[in-house]
Amino acid sequence: PSVTVLHSGCNPLAQTGRSKLQNKRAALNQQIIKELRMRAGAENLLRATSNNKVKESVLLELSYVNSNLQLLKEQLESLNSSVEVYQNVQETSSIPLIALGLKETKEMDFSVPFKDFILEHYSEEGSNFEHEIADLMDLRQSCRTPSRNEEGIQMLASYISHLALVESRFFAPNRQMGIFFTWYDSFTGVPVCQQNISLERASFLFNMAALYTQMGTRCNRQSQEGLLQAISALQRAAGVLSHLKETFTHTPSYDMSPAMLNMLIKMMLAQAQECLFEKSSLNGIRNEFLTLIKMAQEAAKVGETYSQVHQNMVQPPIKDNTPFFWSTMAFVKVNHYHALAHYFLSTALIDHQLSPSDDEDQQEKAFSQVYDAMPDGHSPLDILHARCYPAGKAHLRRAIMCHEEALRTQALCRDLRRLDILHDILQASLHRSLDKFAQHEREDEFTDYMDAPDILSKTEHRAEMEVPVSTKVKVTDFFHHLGPLSVFSARQRWTAPRTVLVRTEDRDLGFTLKGESPVQVQSLDPLCPAAADGLKEGDYLVAVGDTDCKWMGVSEVMHLLRDVDESGVDVRVVSMMDSSLPPTKSATYSGGLPKTYSMICLAYDDEERNARSRKVTKKTSFLNFALKNKHKSASTLSLPTVNSTGGLPWHKSSPSTNDSSYY
Repeated sequence: PSVTVLHSGCNPLAQTGRSKLQNKRAALNQQIIKELRMRAGAENLLRATSNNKVKESVLLELSYVNSNLQLLKEQLESLNSSVEVYQNVQETSSIPLIALGLKETKEMDFSVPFKDFILEHYSEEGSNFEHEIADLMDLRQSCRTPSRNEEGIQMLASYISHLALVESRFFAPNRQMGIFFTWYDSFTGVPVCQQNISLERASFLFNMAALYTQMGTRCNRQSQEGLLQAISALQRAAGVLSHLKETFTHTPSYDMSPAMLNMLIKMMLAQAQECLFEKSSLNGIRNEFLTLIKMAQEAAKVGETYSQVHQNMVQPPIKDNTPFFWSTMAFVKVNHYHALAHYFLSTALIDHQLSPSDDEDQQEKAFSQVYDAMPDGHSPLDILHARCYPAGKAHLRRAIMCHEEALRTQALCRDLRRLDILHDILQASLHRSLDKFAQHEREDEFTDYMDAPDILSKTEHRAEMEVPVSTKVKVTDFFHHLGPLSVFSARQRWTAPRTVLVRTEDRDLGFTLKGESPVQVQSLDPLCPAAADGLKEGDYLVAVGDTDCKWMGVSEVMHLLRDVDESGVDVRVVSMMDSSLPPTKSATYSGGLPKTYSMICLAYDDEERNARSRKVTKKTSFLNFALKNKHKSASTLSLPTVNSTGGLPWHKSSPSTNDSSYY
């Protein structure tokens, strides 16, 4: 698809919840940089001095700095735990989903290096491209604060597509542009600064995925349409993250490392699977044996996917850089959905004991697929005929245990304790299971005891990664007037344009033209006037008289040369040179190098740095600084939800759509 360039991001000064969060993130990043500079200076002084008193003072200062860094990390972790900001404002009855915050970057000025490169490499006046450079910078600035809708996605996609063209135009493999891209790790706040434009492309791809997550969590999950939108957005977020992982394999920022991206992909797919479960239960769950068996396995599937996410989150080094809120929320959902699975299965066994009117074969087939192995060696029919009640009570006990574990886990995390909606839903689920257990207490329970096995997960609709077409869009090259990229790119080298007088002898130019734009000289007569004036075989024609012909084909150029007489016309040509020079490695990043964590921006103040004369010092990565109605008919069940009054609203009115899409 082709898109129109959009230059209007959201107002970064707008006092919305999301903008306040991003402003806090930017401020924290600057504070982290300040503390890192102080730590780097103190460590250098510690290595350089031999005075014991100085060493004691420096060690004391380092302890203060490390303490400050720990506090700043905790504040950044708290920002990443602020899920309420990204939820639908009318949402009062669904467990919150986790959204990614946008990566922060510094403002860039491409003017001077691009103008210099245009003059030096393309032999064009750089001032003629001021508007194009300004348009590119405006687009980048707008992409720092994209609107939380499809327009914001399209704007990010257009800039990413422009970056591929800009890289071809200006970033040669054998020279540095002196442009430093600075981005901050979204989990640690550590800055990464390098001259390789791949960091810029990868970071904006990460922000595209983050924007999809924010769009997904903002959807109204109490409607079919809202759930479908949430599922699509979360699957697309996973697709963009997967594309990022496969395309940029040596990203120096830890939040874009393969291990972290793999965890984020699993988390987005788990949240999409949760929304698929909510969609299947939105209108209530029929209190029928087969339906309850199906929903038990669907809930087990959600619990299983969150279990995989949680296992990934608690493995080092991901554990050291993942917010505690995230891993705790994942574990809460593991227990919550396993509890729902056991509750649904217990309801199927207790309320629907096999009777002569039931389809015995169908129920046996469905029940035989619930366990990996039948408990106590019983056959499915044995349990359905004679052991339904004790099996159902066993699953009800498992459900209560899982509900209690979910509530206990929630209480361990300060940020989770703030989520009243989560606590109310977990509490309502527990009370429902306890009420059902109390209704079916019998004296022979201890003599008829069974253990409830794990429930096999199964789903009819599995969440899948969806790579959106917006990751690749067609855009109009800002620097189109420099000529076709096949020839006029940073990788190619050619002579400075020279003027050749072309005139006819006996109505013959002495050469022919070939190729697409730009056209090349071929079959040159070495004795013709043009050859005598310096025209060479294989030269590219870039202008005829005052007419630029870089984008013209053979017929169009021949039309310009058709009226040439003996007085001739001036033609500007360039000759291709050998461009197979060995590339120089990037100052901080190269595709074939292992990932690095650059601290170059710590050694310079913004107003003091000289981009062209910087030297990079490799420092140890700072990644671990410290570390539906109450009276509804009995033939229908619903998931526990809460409304604004704290009750269980089995009949929920559709909340008004929140049309705010501003930053």
